[in-house]
Amino acid sequence: MIDRLLSALAAAILAVISQFGYAGVVVLMAIESACIPLPSEIILPFSGYLASQGKMNLWWIGIAGAVGCVLGSLVAYFVGARGGRPALERYGRYVLISRNDLERADCWFRRHGDLTVFVARLLPVVRTFIALPAGVARMDLTRFIVYTFAGSLLWSLALAWIGMKLGQHWHTIGTYFHRADTLVALLLALGLAWYIHRHLRRSGDGES
Repeated sequence: MIDRLLSALAAAILAVISQFGYAGVVVLMAIESACIPLPSEIILPFSGYLASQGKMNLWWIGIAGAVGCVLGSLVAYFVGARGGRPALERYGRYVLISRNDLERADCWFRRHGDLTVFVARLLPVVRTFIALPAGVARMDLTRFIVYTFAGSLLWSLALAWIGMKLGQHWHTIGTYFHRADTLVALLLALGLAWYIHRHLRRSGDGES
């Protein structure tokens, strides 16, 4: 079932890029960066393959990918800033997020937001969702855009370059990145479990 779904998704991605070229890359990468897990591991290597055929240009693929990431990330950023923040301030305690947690997140993004956003754009899974917490923490918008573009440009160029070098075997990169996705997802799950355990223990200590 999952394999058929992924195959259908891949076919749709290839059709969009084949039909619309760079504009298709922009739209697909925007969707991926708006917290919708559309695999850039298919979008960019296939575009790189087209570059190896002389149908696209590597640098324009990178720029299109980065522009798409910025556009999609702005949607997620403003959702976090305008909707997510008030909701967390009001209902966060029900999901173990306190005002102190929000203040610590604000402080973190003020001090390390640039590096956090830049590095997150180079990590599977994390890159899809980083804009939302950046918006909740209300990171400076100009810096958010600059570092989102910079990290996304490197990511887009790297995957497109690999696809270009692999030629007709561009799709093999997906196998390796899906393993990375699984590892990152596992680490995030462990981090979430630790976060929940810590907050539940604090609640227990407070009640005793």
